Amino acid sequence: MKGSLKCRYDVEKNGAAATLGVSAGDVKLRASLTDATIVNGPSLNGLALAVEKPGSFIIDYNVPKNDYRFQFMNTVKVVNKPLNLTYIHGKGDNLTIVEGSFVFDPANKVSANYILGSSNCKLKYTYVHRARTTFEPSYDTGRSSWDFAMSQKVFDDDVLKATYQPLTKALGLEWSRNSKLNGCFKISASLNLEEELKMPKLIAETTWNLDL
Repeated sequence: MKGSLKCRYDVEKNGAAATLGVSAGDVKLRASLTDATIVNGPSLNGLALAVEKPGSFIIDYNVPKNDYRFQFMNTVKVVNKPLNLTYIHGKGDNLTIVEGSFVFDPANKVSANYILGSSNCKLKYTYVHRARTTFEPSYDTGRSSWDFAMSQKVFDDDVLKATYQPLTKALGLEWSRNSKLNGCFKISASLNLEEELKMPKLIAETTWNLDL
């Protein structure tokens, strides 16, 4: 049986979170603890459980809120191209979200995220240049604003990513590594360019593979 343990540390909040995942055949079981659970001592606050079959469904259960979230995925062919569809419904917030992504070729993809019964729709275009550099402009109809992201693959395992939101003047930088030999981690920093003398917000994540 295989498993993984992912830990996250927020420097600004001085708080940590952890997620434990276990694979049982085609199904994955996951338990996550938020900052409140770890920092304030043992409690059910922030405890969430999930059952997932990759590419098929995810069921999340928030223990203290007694709240369910269902997510179903499927892929169909349109003119011999894959169209990935996702249906998400949350019991507590009573929101239904439909997501879709259409892959033209390995370098070009268009995706959309729409909340049913609202004007909130997010459109994103993804372009991968020579399998190493990715450009992702996106448009949010609800906020009438653009967001921009660019990532660069360094060597074989490391990725540097930058994001910018013109509406909020938020700049984000991220360095991540996904390596079977050297482990997996992510360090991210975010900064609001409109705030003077503001220290960037730092978050660190790391993942360990476990043999159970």
